[in-house]
Amino acid sequence: MEVTMNEARQNLKIVEQRCKLLQQQQITFITALERTRESAHDKIKPVRTLSQVRHYLDNYCNNSTDKRILTLYLDVCADLAELCVKLESIQNDTRSTKGLIEQTITLLNPTNDLSALRAKYPHDVVNHLSCDEARNFYGGVVSLVPIVLDNIREAISRLEKAQPHVEDLGSKDRLVAIQRNRQQNERKTGSQGVTQNTGVQTNISRGNSALRTVNRRKGYLDASRPAWRPSGRFYTT
Repeated sequence: MEVTMNEARQNLKIVEQRCKLLQQQQITFITALERTRESAHDKIKPVRTLSQVRHYLDNYCNNSTDKRILTLYLDVCADLAELCVKLESIQNDTRSTKGLIEQTITLLNPTNDLSALRAKYPHDVVNHLSCDEARNFYGGVVSLVPIVLDNIREAISRLEKAQPHVEDLGSKDRLVAIQRNRQQNERKTGSQGVTQNTGVQTNISRGNSALRTVNRRKGYLDASRPAWRPSGRFYTT
């Protein structure tokens, strides 16, 4: 399914609201991690990965408040990963983000080690932790969401600059505009021009490649989302 920049911006706004809700409940989140780590007899090690948070939720979560906040955290991370995949499909037409989207997807991998990750100014999520918590246990896991959000905003900004007059066109017009831009760039670099047919076929081929990329990521997105979902309006602002 083809994604436009307008859709990506709308998805970002929705995810931003949920990230704001999560940030407002950081103390609840840390308390939930404390309790589940204690139940798991795992209080010596830091929280390193999203898989670890998922493990606590699935096996050592004993009250509804802890389940709610841990589920919200993992759902937000899965939503951010899904948005990155959509941006990756847009990026196939213009490689303007220089690996930023790929790096962000790596950060959101369930087994990626977050222990050394630290959000810096203007973010203050680490400052809300005690020195011991920030240094040894939760600095990485609370830094992940704000860092990923910054990366996604920057990626969208770069994509918009690369295709400012293409994003609001219809699907067919957008293909023609992209193909025209490519031909102009090829002329500037001394490359041979390509016909409109070839340009359209290239874009369709790249669209198929983007679909394959989405399918490859699907297993990760499913694995990131907790199977348990509490009742009530826990995901709205």
